[in-house]
Amino acid sequence: MNDTVFTRPNHNSRLALILTGACIAMILTVFAPWSLGQSPASDPTIKAKPRNGTGAYATGHYRNLFVEQGHPAKEVSAKIDAAYQQLFHGDPQTQAIYFETGKNANGPLAYITDWANHDARTEGMSYGMMISVQLNHKREFDAIWNWAMTYMYISDPHHPSYGYFSWSCKTDGTPNEETPAPDGEEYFVMALYFASARWGNGTGIYDYKAQADTLLTAMRHRALISGPTRFGPRSVANEVDEASKMIRFVPGVDRAGFTDPSYHLPAFYELWARWGPVADREFWAQAAEASREFFPKTTDPATGLAPNYANFDATPKVTRSPESSTFSYDAWRTASNWSVDWSWWRKAPQEQVLSDRIQAFFASQGLDKYVDQYTLDGKPRSTRHSTGLVATNAVASLAATKPLANEFVEALWKTPVPSGEQRYYDGMLYTMSMLHLSGEFRIWAPK
Repeated sequence: MNDTVFTRPNHNSRLALILTGACIAMILTVFAPWSLGQSPASDPTIKAKPRNGTGAYATGHYRNLFVEQGHPAKEVSAKIDAAYQQLFHGDPQTQAIYFETGKNANGPLAYITDWANHDARTEGMSYGMMISVQLNHKREFDAIWNWAMTYMYISDPHHPSYGYFSWSCKTDGTPNEETPAPDGEEYFVMALYFASARWGNGTGIYDYKAQADTLLTAMRHRALISGPTRFGPRSVANEVDEASKMIRFVPGVDRAGFTDPSYHLPAFYELWARWGPVADREFWAQAAEASREFFPKTTDPATGLAPNYANFDATPKVTRSPESSTFSYDAWRTASNWSVDWSWWRKAPQEQVLSDRIQAFFASQGLDKYVDQYTLDGKPRSTRHSTGLVATNAVASLAATKPLANEFVEALWKTPVPSGEQRYYDGMLYTMSMLHLSGEFRIWAPK
């Protein structure tokens, strides 16, 4: 992203006071979950459990598209390890984006930096945590989380962004803004749930499940708070639009009325519908379905390109920024999101159609020549061929059905690990895409 008061229903049971005998017993049987602060949707006698689909969640099988194309498994693993070592522990001037900055009472501190913009963003911090948990690097995971909680987390209950994270900070921890970006919170939550399952819960900020539950509750239920920040007055509310069941672009009142298609993560929402706070599970199940219905509507019917920002009705969002209603940097991730959803759940066949469509468009532009920004109908808006887009286009092969998909996988295989000034965003997308295509980006489920 470039730019607490929790509320619960107050269930009234006064009607029961005027009923007697069998009527009371019947009412209590039906409405007991409500009296305990649960929603009726969380009661398994009222609402069936979510369907598991036929993807990796149900089967435990994750495709390794590199091996399917003849690359030895050892070479695949070595390539992923090389990317991790370069981006996390490589040359600090030309390769690394992970930097350790000493310790505090909770242990080591480290940030992921957007090298070109000299800041640390919740986007990159949460991506770094996700990569670390997938590759079993607990020390780096904890160090990044510790830095985020130390410098980015807003703990003042009177602050407009209470319970969230400042989306951008200088590398010394000074905030560049004190408002959140929901894509960061989404990846924080998912990485924490995976850490809980893979490593078990610790204490304090390392009680991963408790931290994930708290943040996920805030994302849906955080009440509106208005007040001063270092950058002027702000009004910040929850991070989802209840009516559409979609993630907001930002929860600030001035820009809360639209979404970012690349923030839609139905593969994650399905897991939150199983592991998250019980009262909200049905909401996240519905959010997954809402995103699946949204993808075909927001993408161009010929090119498959999604806009950077969209209204909740899926039409492109027009703002002062020329990138908002066109295919640009945020939008690179959208095809990856629907393709991972297909890989894990296989509930929405239209995701296969979308992957075939967008890959056909980029192939028509030249596999080694297509640029990284377009109008939705396919007119180029830049001259750069970006590694990050090569990576996310390759992930689309998880859902694609045409032989062309193999060419996109091979294009990523031949692409070197990003270095230099643009290594942050390209590098994060490169590494996560390599994990997805190798079957090493997995669902770590609670035991």
